[in-house]
Amino acid sequence: MPQTDHLPHSRDYVFSPAIRIMHWLRALAIVVLVITGFYIAWPFLTPYGGSDNLQQGWFRFAHLVFGFVLCAITVARAYLYFFSKSDVERRSWGDVVSPNSWVKQLLSYVWIGKLHKKGVYGPLQYMTYLALTLVIVVMCVTGIALHANVYHDGLGGLLKPAADMIVVAFGGLAPVREVHHILTWVFVIFMVVHVYMAIWSGIRFRHNSVDSIISGYDYHPIKPKKED
Repeated sequence: MPQTDHLPHSRDYVFSPAIRIMHWLRALAIVVLVITGFYIAWPFLTPYGGSDNLQQGWFRFAHLVFGFVLCAITVARAYLYFFSKSDVERRSWGDVVSPNSWVKQLLSYVWIGKLHKKGVYGPLQYMTYLALTLVIVVMCVTGIALHANVYHDGLGGLLKPAADMIVVAFGGLAPVREVHHILTWVFVIFMVVHVYMAIWSGIRFRHNSVDSIISGYDYHPIKPKKED
């Protein structure tokens, strides 16, 4: 592979402050939800029936808070995707519907050629993030159903009619819990793969794939034009 470290780089603004803040809030929410969710399912520090279940209460409180944070961010990100002035994410759809872009991305992953994207995501990235978004939506829906089943006052009471319809649609409360638990493992697997691929992509394509979600700017090597 040709070396590009010595070449000048272009500095492209890709991620707005709102997108960057929500990315890290969503990452924090997912990490906290995974940890607290597993603890709620298996309270190994303070077993049920012990003399002090306050620790279980704090884990539940954190799970509820960050669960609703994730719901809010999901709605806000959907709004930004469709109505933001920046179309850098929407442009990526052009690669998704282009067979040529799929071929180029898959070949680039086996070190054949480079990936040229219309937007900020390649077609495989776009579909992966879309699938993750759908998983988050199901997690939010099932989480709301479980919340309203336990907390009957306040927001839980307000959501109870919708939660009852969700439980019926899933065929009972047990399937709702099972789906919620299984999709937690999707979060775990995605986090590992996402971090690995972000680092690998930055090294493979010589750009700012990790830092761009912090600074908002991406860098790409500029190849000198051949003289006639």
